[in-house]
Amino acid sequence: MTDTATHVVVSYPADLSTWGRDIVEGTPFVTYLPKAHDTAEPGEIWEEFVGVGCCGSALDVPLRVEDVQGGSTLTSETTFEFTVREACGIEGGWRVQSAAGP
Repeated sequence: MTDTATHVVVSYPADLSTWGRDIVEGTPFVTYLPKAHDTAEPGEIWEEFVGVGCCGSALDVPLRVEDVQGGSTLTSETTFEFTVREACGIEGGWRVQSAAGP
């Protein structure tokens, strides 16, 4: 029996911009996740910096582990699936980059 996670379902908040969703679900970010996190457990929250894009962005995005198949250890072989959960008031967009930002 292996303790390797074969598939992980991760949710992001509904108010994450389309740009932010494209980043989170993109290959570079998915490749980054098992390098940044050794394991995944359902209910765990990962605060991830998604970046500051020009037309729709987010600072730290709370990603929640919804389900883990197999064991808990993340590897480059682990696949990720993304789903949307309730909004959480993410501040993004132009405000992030301006003097009026956080």
